Amino acid sequence: MTDDAAAAPICLARPLPGPDDPLAGGCAAARAVDGRPLHAAALKFFWGPMDCGKSTMALQMNYNHARQGRRGLVTTRIDRSLGPQVTTRIGLAHSAIEVTDSLDLRDLVRGAWAEGVRVDYLICDEASFYNLEHVEQMAELVDNYDVDVYAFGLATDFRSCLFPAAQRLFELADEVARIQVEVLCWCGREGLLNARVVEGRVVREGEQVVIGDTVDSAEVRYQVLCRRHYRSGDLGPRG
Repeated sequence: MTDDAAAAPICLARPLPGPDDPLAGGCAAARAVDGRPLHAAALKFFWGPMDCGKSTMALQMNYNHARQGRRGLVTTRIDRSLGPQVTTRIGLAHSAIEVTDSLDLRDLVRGAWAEGVRVDYLICDEASFYNLEHVEQMAELVDNYDVDVYAFGLATDFRSCLFPAAQRLFELADEVARIQVEVLCWCGREGLLNARVVEGRVVREGEQVVIGDTVDSAEVRYQVLCRRHYRSGDLGPRG
């Protein structure tokens, strides 16, 4: 939650307009408390390989929205720090709500509203590690509660297969955007795929989610490779 979230306890728990509601006619001038048009919320998914700056962009977006007076919640799942925070490889960090299998994102927002805290948007980092129910809840928050949801995550795992949550986000999101910070393979080509490296070699079997990092000293590390070198398992001269 942004630092100023408790400054103005205004409840946004408003139902969608019913058939007899004057807003049901689609009045373009209808505005939410944060000044944005009612029922204009969107689900957006920003994706890319490791090291492309997904978490950095998530924190920047949270900052930009909060600076304009909007109030949001920041969530994450299995951050590299293994704590309830969003961390980045360039040193930025922000406290976050850890998403567990049992957490309902709708209840999270409704709980904030019940406490008189506005929630205009959700920042969902590491969204590829969320479960399918969480993605459905994101869509419902947008459609039924007028809350913007911005999800950030990987598209594919170490086997080059789509994460289930990422696939569902591709299917449901109003907007899907590849993060444009270019990550390079050791050969200089654009890095596309996340290889899992154990004991100096690319592994292609194992659990879909295993915590690791991109530093050489990690017991399990990940290295972004172009398709050619991902397929051949060539980690380059320093691999």
